[in-house]
Amino acid sequence: MPCRDAFEARLRERTLSDEKRIDPAPETSVATPRRAGSPTGEVAGAFGDLGTFLPHVVSAMTVGGLSPTGLFVGFGLFYMATGFIYRLPIPVQPMKAVSAVLVTSGLSPGAIAATGVILGAVLLLLAFTGLIERLSRAIPQSVTAGLQIGLGVTLALLGFELMMEVPWLGFGMLALVSLLMLVPRCPATLIALALAVGAGQAFGLTHAPAATEPQLALPALVLPSWADVGIALQEAVLPQLALTITNAIIVTAALFRSLFPDGGDRVTERRLAVSSGAANLLLTPFGALPMCHGAGGLVAHHRFGARTGAAPLILGALFLGLGLFFSAAALDLLRMIPMAAVGAFLAVAGADLAISRRVFDARPSCWPVIAAAALVTVAVNPAVGLLVGFAAEMLRARVMAHFARR
Repeated sequence: MPCRDAFEARLRERTLSDEKRIDPAPETSVATPRRAGSPTGEVAGAFGDLGTFLPHVVSAMTVGGLSPTGLFVGFGLFYMATGFIYRLPIPVQPMKAVSAVLVTSGLSPGAIAATGVILGAVLLLLAFTGLIERLSRAIPQSVTAGLQIGLGVTLALLGFELMMEVPWLGFGMLALVSLLMLVPRCPATLIALALAVGAGQAFGLTHAPAATEPQLALPALVLPSWADVGIALQEAVLPQLALTITNAIIVTAALFRSLFPDGGDRVTERRLAVSSGAANLLLTPFGALPMCHGAGGLVAHHRFGARTGAAPLILGALFLGLGLFFSAAALDLLRMIPMAAVGAFLAVAGADLAISRRVFDARPSCWPVIAAAALVTVAVNPAVGLLVGFAAEMLRARVMAHFARR
């Protein structure tokens, strides 16, 4: 039996058994997630993905020189649109390859805008032609599971790296968050975040910004030149596109179906490609950092209590307010959160993403495929992990067919 069929059969069995045990109510015509979110859970879950957000955003502003106004307004509008459209805790994250190139190669604001516009147009093309769905159906579930595990391990390793900046605070926060998450309905993120900010101030690790009055600032239009387009294609678009298709669209959609089995067609590969494409096409010309969704962010929001679209709306409103009225102090406000504590949140989210039930549902013959895709994802990137996983799955299928004929 192919890995995809084995995964789907076991997932159907588990879903049916869960429905009989947990939800005996009659079926309705509206597909909604089974578990409603609590107000404290939505607020706590809104901040669960800061581990992937803060390092990239801070470096984009300090090293890359992006304007805080355009950056925060972009994230705010995209997060709020995501909350209204999906009504679920779908994350918005910086495009990591673009962020890395921005910091290491010094891309200009025009090149960043060109990158976002090109990526947005390509994602919309993939969505409206149906190519993104065909690509998703062609990827075996064993490869998707390997990518998910690899991404989770990568996030956890980044978290531990940040924790080592101040080990006593990082590992202390990790232990605190892990304990608080065992307490029912406890807003673990909010409590840990408040204590981390307090500890940073008390021990001189961070400093409170000077008092500033609200002052309206609007994003400026950034028009890329043809030279910017060439640099964007060469430096940022190609490395990022493969990562976005795998992590931000295919793995995110698969993870959604696992976390929200009653969510229906609210989150599909096509819809994720459309929302990401439209956001980048419309917002990056006004100074936004190229953005996408992401599997790690979905796990982080969900793990810390978010279950509805309230979480992205909360975070989006906060970012929008920072960008429009406090852009001058936005960076200093974010720096009040010690990065060691941010690493603790990232380590928890990464562990949750890596411990996938797909591994336990898989046939033993699929385990080498999962391992190959995961290892290459950690060592190189998800795009190469996808190719290696495909090759491993083809080899596995041939070996199994050979033994079946004997």
